[in-house]
Amino acid sequence: MEEKNSINWYPGHMKKTREEIIKNIKLVNLVVEIVDARAPISSKNPDIDSMINGKSKLVVLTKKDLADEEDMGKFISYYKEKGIKSVAINSTKKTGISPLINILEQIKEENYQKNKARGIIKKPLRIMIVGIPNVGKSTLINQIIGKKSAKTGNTPGITKSQQWLKIKGDIELLDTPGILWPKIEDKITAQKLAFLGSIRDQVIEIEDIYYEFIKFLIENKKQKNLFEEFEINFDETDFEKISEIIAKKRGVLLKNNEVDYFRLANIVLNEFRNGKYGKIQLDEI
Repeated sequence: MEEKNSINWYPGHMKKTREEIIKNIKLVNLVVEIVDARAPISSKNPDIDSMINGKSKLVVLTKKDLADEEDMGKFISYYKEKGIKSVAINSTKKTGISPLINILEQIKEENYQKNKARGIIKKPLRIMIVGIPNVGKSTLINQIIGKKSAKTGNTPGITKSQQWLKIKGDIELLDTPGILWPKIEDKITAQKLAFLGSIRDQVIEIEDIYYEFIKFLIENKKQKNLFEEFEINFDETDFEKISEIIAKKRGVLLKNNEVDYFRLANIVLNEFRNGKYGKIQLDEI
């Protein structure tokens, strides 16, 4: 990956989203912040806390089936120590949805009792969903409300406008588009976001992302699942040799037996993002 001091990618709709979050935060009782369980630190937008202006927050770690259970447990404990409610889910398979709904119902009841004491009856619990692109916000929302009301897609930032959605039991939810922060100063964070697909592949050359991904796995001793998939010796560190083996297995060698790195990079990164290589934890605590 090309050396850069920071990654600058801030489409106009993200700037608008930031403004709308700040504008509408007074309308909600609770902020649900979505992070990827494989990278809860890197996939957290550091600007969110200042944007929500002290509102109560619930952290939802998505894609728990792709994260290391021990590390995920440490993050749950970390949030608990900070007094922040959190829950880990696999929204695609609906694992963890019930505990999430139970937490929302509990918060709704607490909110109801507060309103009742002030003489306010039948006021719904209003929730704002926030998070960076491609952490699974729309998939989660669809599972919560039981129908496809939120647009989903693999391209970061596909949800371009805010929309209110009604959940049964007097809970209203404000979905917001995925939003990054204007400058990602930390190179390692930028790399991890690129691995996850939260930064569009067009922003950084996908071949560079692939190179850094393989390098990251080897340097952090996380190559086991990938190497098992392609029957590569765990001690192998030669990038070109590793790529040649994978390319041969996936049928992306050119006629002269050279590696088609563009196709290879797309295949490996997409397979990682979709869980083909099992549990690979990017962030640890």
